[in-house]
Amino acid sequence: MTRIPSKQEVLDWISAHPTQNSKRDIARAFGIKGSDRIDLKRLLKELEAEGHLEKRRKTYRDPERLPPVSILQVKAPDADGDLFARPLEWHGEGVEPVVLVMPRASDPALGEGDRILARLTFVQESDHSYEARLIRRIGTNPKRILGVFRKGSEGGRIVPIEKSASPEWTVAEGAIGGARDGELVEAEQAGPKTRLGLPKARIINRLGDPSAPKAVSLIAIHQHGIPDSFPDAAIDEADKAKPMGLGGRKDLRDMPLVTIDPSDARDHDDACFAQADDDPNNPGGHVVWVAIADVAAYVQNGTALDREARTRGNSSYFPDRVVPMLPDRLSGDLCSLHEGVPRPCVAVRMQLDSEGHKISHEFVRGLMKSVASLHYAEVQDAMDGAANERTEPLMDDVIRPLYAAYDALKAARAKRQPLELDLPERRIVLDDDGQVQSVNFRDRLDAHRLIEEFMILANVCAAETLIAKRSPLLFRVHEEPAPEKLEALRETAQSAGLTLAKGQVLQTRHLNALLNQAAGTDEAELINISTLRSMTQAYYSPENFGHFGLALQRYAHFTSPIRRYADLIVHRALISSHGWGDDGLAPDEIDRLEDTATHISETERRSMMAERDTTDRYLAAYLSERVGNEFTGRISGIARFGAFVKLDETGADGLVPVRTLGREFFHFDAESGTLMGSDTGLLISIGQRVTVRITQATPVTGGLELELLTLDGQALPRGGVRRSPAGQTARRKSVKAKRKKDKIARKVERKRR
Repeated sequence: MTRIPSKQEVLDWISAHPTQNSKRDIARAFGIKGSDRIDLKRLLKELEAEGHLEKRRKTYRDPERLPPVSILQVKAPDADGDLFARPLEWHGEGVEPVVLVMPRASDPALGEGDRILARLTFVQESDHSYEARLIRRIGTNPKRILGVFRKGSEGGRIVPIEKSASPEWTVAEGAIGGARDGELVEAEQAGPKTRLGLPKARIINRLGDPSAPKAVSLIAIHQHGIPDSFPDAAIDEADKAKPMGLGGRKDLRDMPLVTIDPSDARDHDDACFAQADDDPNNPGGHVVWVAIADVAAYVQNGTALDREARTRGNSSYFPDRVVPMLPDRLSGDLCSLHEGVPRPCVAVRMQLDSEGHKISHEFVRGLMKSVASLHYAEVQDAMDGAANERTEPLMDDVIRPLYAAYDALKAARAKRQPLELDLPERRIVLDDDGQVQSVNFRDRLDAHRLIEEFMILANVCAAETLIAKRSPLLFRVHEEPAPEKLEALRETAQSAGLTLAKGQVLQTRHLNALLNQAAGTDEAELINISTLRSMTQAYYSPENFGHFGLALQRYAHFTSPIRRYADLIVHRALISSHGWGDDGLAPDEIDRLEDTATHISETERRSMMAERDTTDRYLAAYLSERVGNEFTGRISGIARFGAFVKLDETGADGLVPVRTLGREFFHFDAESGTLMGSDTGLLISIGQRVTVRITQATPVTGGLELELLTLDGQALPRGGVRRSPAGQTARRKSVKAKRKKDKIARKVERKRR
């Protein structure tokens, strides 16, 4: 008989190996096999009954332990200058643990009362139980200024970059932080405002050259008028918010919900769980739970937080920073579904059949506790046979069931046929100095698609429920393409030797058929870009016009209330329609739904423009070191003043000015999207493969100027022979007549079809 370990030995093992705490892990650690596992199971149940362990499905965790990422409040330094902190969300019954803050040289100075988000390591020291590494400070709200520093005899001044900003700010000698004249700086207000004289500021961050990469996103934020500092009233409300208990909510804390996000995610607003359906009437079916942060519980109508969230409309994301819709106390703390911490949520239980069709769904307002904060790559690696210590214990009960449900949803998606565009997403990687380290294209993993499908299904459920309950809401609307854009796409397809069906009501399956024809050919990127350009822009509306791209009749955004105000409106509508409390959709909100829809559709476009401008500037800064180098690409647009080229390597867009194409005149045809040389007859059109040389890169504007070297593999015929004015006129008339004749021929051909 194998020796069964003592209770203390088991507790010591779990404390030393917090990620290897399933019954199987414990049995393996102590060499327990066969029938001896019965005695181990009895011992674990005794420890659970005595309150030493907390069972979570098939794993055990000490309830007297803090989660690996926690919110702390810094205490005053002790006599030795050490900083200790108290955990703000201690749920154990024992003595509150002591946490020692381990600052790094690059961390900002911390003072008594500061609230921080920190990563904890369990230690067994005499005066503290945990050591904390700062992730970020939260809850502070000094007014921020972005401007150019001008040095003076005693300190200097800051000239804000915004035209509508307040007058200059003065900076005392001791508050310039080493800034040099002409540098772009970030500063915060120093001291109270006074009626007389200029306001005072303290420089907190030197951004160097205003055209340098580190300044790029800040400039875009200010140029596009994105609010990047919260009103004091909103911060005050956020700071007063407290963690919520069970109350009248459904207790979901024993359900092994997990969050799956990018590795650099700052907040976690959705969690999921799946299992095989045990209903005998649904053989091979699945039950999927999607739990979403209950932001409505903290952000109620009419409050300063709500007014500011509506003003912002959404969070804005840049390569080096996030401008959140909600203060960090909520977005990064109380509303974020951190691992191992109870969080209020609105959850939907969805029953699927074996082919992924939804049979039923039900919404609840609950309290959950995520068992793990995972990122896409490690989840995919786990399914591909390379599980790590975080994912290994979750394989059987969490990860494999998620993928099984996703496989069923894929079958349903294939029948529905939403639009299947293949457009890789760029990822700009910055180093610690804000310089572009690399430009890559993000991998699209099944883990990404899994979460995407679960979120789409949850959004459908929200729309269906609110329609059934006759509740006002905001729909996510995506209308079908306009006829003229569809005709332009059809002509592009024909020029590439492809066919887009005509003479019938357009459906996404028709566009998918075109995309499938182009897949694997040189025209694939052209057809994908042209199809995207033919689409109308999605928007929010209190009226339902369907979602063409997803091939769905009823669709509303529900799954991201931390970063989208539209989702918060849908949450409030669910609260009101279910009678869950008095924090639902108010009558005055219903009256202004049309205005809200218009406003947040505009803020969404504003963020997209700022994010695009920022990306262009980063790419221009990255490529400024490679001026004179040659690149391959494809013509992505035509204008009267030149041709746009998308570079293969980075996805950056540059302009080939028409003035650089030679001494001949180029005719612009807007209908066909072409430039034609009057002397050589050279035809430049969308989709052609090119080789170009970068002649100029301007980080301040994000502009790239290119020189065209080859077109479809052929060197350019230079219209360098000067012709007499009469000869040029005759040549131009000849080319113009030919173009007119070809255009008439195309129209006749279309009519015959």
